[in-house]
Amino acid sequence: MAASNYERIYAVVRRIPRGRVATYGDVAALAGLGGHARQVGYALHALTGPRRIPWHRVVNAQGRISTGRGIAGGELPQRFRLEKEGIRFDANGRIPFDRYRWPRRDTVRKRTPRRRA
Repeated sequence: MAASNYERIYAVVRRIPRGRVATYGDVAALAGLGGHARQVGYALHALTGPRRIPWHRVVNAQGRISTGRGIAGGELPQRFRLEKEGIRFDANGRIPFDRYRWPRRDTVRKRTPRRRA
């Protein structure tokens, strides 16, 4: 993926307000990369240095924190950051989207429309 696409992803993530979360798919759609949620994960994983990007506000489509496989407790730093912003998890470790999701679900188009020839 081109570096410019990563910058588009980072620009969207910077817009997620404090105390709100977006899904990987939401970020992809808002960055004009609908259908490429996995690319958002790659972009966030590639973050290094002092960039101020609130990566912790991006969660999976089930409202859970995604972690690398086999990393016990790997979700805790992200969870602590979200809780510090006032986000609460339910008993199953999910974030209630009806309360914390950004933007509203009806404002995000999941896939970029294809032009018909």
